Amino acid sequence: MRERLATLGRRHEGRLALLVLVCAGFFAAAAPGFRSPGNLMNLLESHAVLGILAAGLLVVLIAGGIDISCAAIAAVSQYVVALCLIRWGGNWGLALLLAVGFGSALGVVNAVLVHTLRAPPVIVTIATMTFYSSMLLFCTGGATLDELPDWFTLKLSILTVPLPVLIAGAALGMTAFMLHRLSLGRQIFALGGNPEAARRMGCNIAGLQCFVYGFSGAMAGLAGLVQAYRVEEAAPGAMAGRELDVLAAVVLGGASLTGGRGTVSGTVLGIVLLAMLRNGLTLMGVSSYAFGWVTGVVLLLSMAAASASQWRLRNGGRHAL
Repeated sequence: MRERLATLGRRHEGRLALLVLVCAGFFAAAAPGFRSPGNLMNLLESHAVLGILAAGLLVVLIAGGIDISCAAIAAVSQYVVALCLIRWGGNWGLALLLAVGFGSALGVVNAVLVHTLRAPPVIVTIATMTFYSSMLLFCTGGATLDELPDWFTLKLSILTVPLPVLIAGAALGMTAFMLHRLSLGRQIFALGGNPEAARRMGCNIAGLQCFVYGFSGAMAGLAGLVQAYRVEEAAPGAMAGRELDVLAAVVLGGASLTGGRGTVSGTVLGIVLLAMLRNGLTLMGVSSYAFGWVTGVVLLLSMAAASASQWRLRNGGRHAL
């Protein structure tokens, strides 16, 4: 038992879980309303969209890429799907199909540009983020769609668990299964860890890139649909700035910006930590302007701890030789 705890303490997820427990204990004592069931459920529901986006970005980061356009894809998909539902009607099955399909199509556009231009993914996806969001604002004039069908705005839950939380759980669970139980997941890790070795192993690099960016786009489309369901409207600027929150949560969870490393459990812990910080500080009456720098400090400390751990592993290996 002691050895298991020691091993867990050496892993990034173990240290992050300990930090989550410490923060939970602090806010439970400092803000009594924090531990109420209603607040905890609201905390989960309000960060469900972040969880769905994080599932897609995690896969891209593991493959050695990055997708800064995920929030813009979510906004565009949300608006297009809402417009279709208002004009022609539909149901939840059609709404999900449209959101995932349109989002994945925009994601594949990112992959094609990254592969053909041989440009850094961060530059390509910043460019597409700007293009997607600007075109949405230009074509819509910034108008908000708030006449959504009644069946879409009806609040649904299973065993008191809200629909957004269920969808986020399903998205994260599916991502974990794909990464750790399918050969496709092993190829994605190989692509991020050593692209040349993955190519020599027979991996279809272009196909993998299209899949990971398409998957990120599909999750973004799903997140946009869930966001519209939560607020009962589709607004062109609804997802502005969310890409930085998603990136912070995934990197905080231990995903490497150079590829080849990352876990769904770490990503979930990263989301939970950021959610608790924001919620706890709000209940304590701290200004919302503090959220940014607190998140930044936590992220820097987490990255410093991960770097120190990698340095110890490398030096330990050298000494062993």
